[in-house]
Amino acid sequence: MTGSSRASADTPEGPGLADHDADMTDSPAPDSPVPDSPVPGELAPDDPAADDPDTYASGGWSEADDDRTTETLAWLRTKRKAHRRRQGRDLAVLLYSVLLAVVGYGSGLAVHFLRGLDEGTDYGGFGAGLTRGLPALFTALSLLLFLVSARDALWRGPVVLPGPAVGWLLAQPVRRAAVLRPWFRLSAWLALIPGVLGGVAGAVALRVTGQASIGEALPAALPAAVCLPLLAVAFGMAVERRPDRARTVRRWTAPAVLLLAALGAQTGLAGSGHRVRPLEWVELWSGPWGWAAQPVVRACGGSVPGWPAALALLLAATAAAVVLAHREAAAVPTGQLRARAATATTVASVAWSLELRAAKLALLEAGGGDATRMVRLPPPRGRWARHLAVVWRDALTLLRAPGRVGRAVLWTAAAATAAGLGADLGGERRPVGLVVGLVCGYLAVGALAESARVETDDLRRAAWSPYRLRSLMLQHGIVPAVVGAVLGLLAAVPFALHGAPIALLYLPLCAFPFTAAALYGACRGPARTQLMFLGGGSPIGSPGPLIYLAWYAAGPLVAVTVLALTLSHGAPATVLTVTVLLTAAIAYAASAAANKLLR
Repeated sequence: MTGSSRASADTPEGPGLADHDADMTDSPAPDSPVPDSPVPGELAPDDPAADDPDTYASGGWSEADDDRTTETLAWLRTKRKAHRRRQGRDLAVLLYSVLLAVVGYGSGLAVHFLRGLDEGTDYGGFGAGLTRGLPALFTALSLLLFLVSARDALWRGPVVLPGPAVGWLLAQPVRRAAVLRPWFRLSAWLALIPGVLGGVAGAVALRVTGQASIGEALPAALPAAVCLPLLAVAFGMAVERRPDRARTVRRWTAPAVLLLAALGAQTGLAGSGHRVRPLEWVELWSGPWGWAAQPVVRACGGSVPGWPAALALLLAATAAAVVLAHREAAAVPTGQLRARAATATTVASVAWSLELRAAKLALLEAGGGDATRMVRLPPPRGRWARHLAVVWRDALTLLRAPGRVGRAVLWTAAAATAAGLGADLGGERRPVGLVVGLVCGYLAVGALAESARVETDDLRRAAWSPYRLRSLMLQHGIVPAVVGAVLGLLAAVPFALHGAPIALLYLPLCAFPFTAAALYGACRGPARTQLMFLGGGSPIGSPGPLIYLAWYAAGPLVAVTVLALTLSHGAPATVLTVTVLLTAAIAYAASAAANKLLR
């Protein structure tokens, strides 16, 4: 048993190569008799105890005899030296590029901000609203952090090994804990970087708005900046460790998003002075999100008598969760590790080639896709049945995948909120709110146009249709346009009740050019990475990336720009005319792009 395990571990390409060569050198000639001296740890052939099965159970052999963890990891460290040096150089170049971008494009904003502070710009009003919304804000940020960690654990998680390591290293006689737990520790350390940076940014915001000094704000924000990311990593580890929890995460994602939207609304209301004290008290004591907020609320002058106990609970819960997750990191099933390694490799490869759609499909496949329900819809009959087949299929798809409709509703609500805030603030903030609202509106309609994207992911799917691809794609735009117009009409009702009835026309109209833009994006075709290298160098960099972004987002970019200019300065008749012409132009471009896909 020991000899076979050593033979599998001491391969010419693995650890133990020197021992293998030494054994070959010291072995006797083929014709010479094999000595009877036993291998250390084994019994001699003529030993009477060799035939006793209880001898091995009593200490003649143990798992430690086959343990090759130290040799294997030492051999890997030696072989990976050159690769790690190359990774270090690549990381240094990346950090240098990011630093240049931050200095080049962010220095102007920083100088403007500091000059405003020097001239006595009053940010106290923002600080008062921020302080009032802290309980709901911390709860919302914590929920978002946990939700992202849980969704990430569906396809990646804190412990993700490279494909070769899963295929070869775990097959060797090594301890799984020594291989898997370092990856968990690496994920935990990496999670602390954005957490600490966010804590520092929050402390600076409190100092700038005059709510607390930097000496009080920074220590108060530090527990949240350290503990909440670690708790999120531990939560992701719990999802990755048990595959049966993936279904639970997918089932509770939609309610969590709705709760997140409600917390965002509560934060906005509290910032404007409409606070709900009992609900804030529940948020401050219901879990780590509230425990982390209490030191910050105290630093801003709020009343939280039990904040030392809350801080102790936060530290104890974080320590217990991290210790438990560190223990469970060694028990991730090998099948899970193989699947996650393959998905991570696919996502990384298509992301570097800028095929974002392929990356999204890989993530959806690994995460189980959207939840589906068995819903029946009577098929169309009569002489119009042939022309309504595509519409019937798209409507049935939306009914069976309610998550897409839910995302469209949330993006529509975000669009109406952004546009309403921009209109209330007025001045230069009005066009900003309008543009943000239009972008959210496009995302809402885009969530409804998934059937068109699925059709162009593999053109062989269109073989069932008697129509040409361009006609088929235009028919795929009927359901998104109608449903988007209905959602826009519902979102316009609050505007109409507050004295802006023209919104009942404007918001539904936006759904039609957005649908055409989504169809154009579906027919865009493979990524034209050669656009990244167009244009010469300049002091501010190469225009190639901007050209590629303009090509990639041409549909929504044109639609949002034209609609923003028209809605800002146009009369209702002008808006209606421009919307019709814009929709026709983008739809024509989408049909032309569909023809190019076939060629």
